[in-house]
Amino acid sequence: MRRTLTAAAVPAGLLAVGLLATGCQQSGKADPKGANRVSVTLTDDGCRPSPAKVGAGPVTFTITNKDSAKVREAELLRNGVIVGEKENLTPGLSGTFSLNLKAGKYQMYCPNAKTEKTDFTVTGTAADSTQDPAVRKALSAATTGYHDYVVSEVDLLLPATKKFTDAVRAGDVAKAKTLYAAARYHYETIEPVAESFGDLDPDVDARANDVTDPKSWTGFHRIEKALWQDRSLAGMATVANKLDADLLRLKALVAKQKYQPAQLANGATELLNEVASSKITGEEDRYSHTDLTDFEANVTGGRKAFDLLKPALDKTDPALASKVDEAYDGVFAALKPHAGTYSGTTFVDYSTVGEAQRRTLTQKVDALAEPLSQVAAKVTG
Repeated sequence: MRRTLTAAAVPAGLLAVGLLATGCQQSGKADPKGANRVSVTLTDDGCRPSPAKVGAGPVTFTITNKDSAKVREAELLRNGVIVGEKENLTPGLSGTFSLNLKAGKYQMYCPNAKTEKTDFTVTGTAADSTQDPAVRKALSAATTGYHDYVVSEVDLLLPATKKFTDAVRAGDVAKAKTLYAAARYHYETIEPVAESFGDLDPDVDARANDVTDPKSWTGFHRIEKALWQDRSLAGMATVANKLDADLLRLKALVAKQKYQPAQLANGATELLNEVASSKITGEEDRYSHTDLTDFEANVTGGRKAFDLLKPALDKTDPALASKVDEAYDGVFAALKPHAGTYSGTTFVDYSTVGEAQRRTLTQKVDALAEPLSQVAAKVTG
């Protein structure tokens, strides 16, 4: 999810969850057992959910962009917090996300529409879960494990970034360049979590085209431009200071988060979406060409979420679990030849990767996309 820095950005909240947005844009074909189904059509006028009221429990949202060039995503909000989303839907494409929803007032939010928000209501109490107790226990362990993983990644992110920003403040262009990719790595492993906190992700990770006012542009990519294109760190100390402060805010926010199993699966798929929509295209690190480091970080973070869910998925759909596992192996195998040391921070300059090699990477990502998109529905009890 990339947001322009405007007042329309959603306030801080829970993990933003979305399903696949790769080239084919078909996802989530299996619904959770007994799930309510809600259809949402994106138009220039808005995105009204149908039905607009459902009972508590598993809900699968199918989002379709009929013909809108302005509206490309839909988000489910509760009290201004993103609890589910589907993005990067160009005209003619569709996708889904599944969640377990409690009773309450929600809103369907579609940025840039004439009417951006439409009410959505969940009523009653969810029926008692029919999941195998062993599956419920495994899923509970997965959500706890994911919380711990996110916290640990932020704990690695802060010192890595501090080394980078110290070099920026010192005006050492050469040293800052060597530290840039390593600083970003741990942010990219948990990007969907960071994206859920309103303006935090745009402040940390916005690209030039995401910003309406260039003077307000901050974060990693603002410094990246200074290093590789401007070749000067003049004025970047302030940006470095803000980056450190924003990541301290991220540390405080992730410490409080709780997740449901579908959010882990949706987050893994959203990380794959990040690979397909900005890493393979070379849009992410357009000045430094360190896109492959981000690519690996996204896939690593997604696999961690999947690996935590796998003990439960092995019980409910072992064939799907095996298929996703093999597809992840395929993505890493395709990435490995481009590594300098394959340390998680060193890869070849992405501008040197030819079209044939990029097609191979795309094919492996697509092979993972379809089975991975089915996992959320399998773990929404």
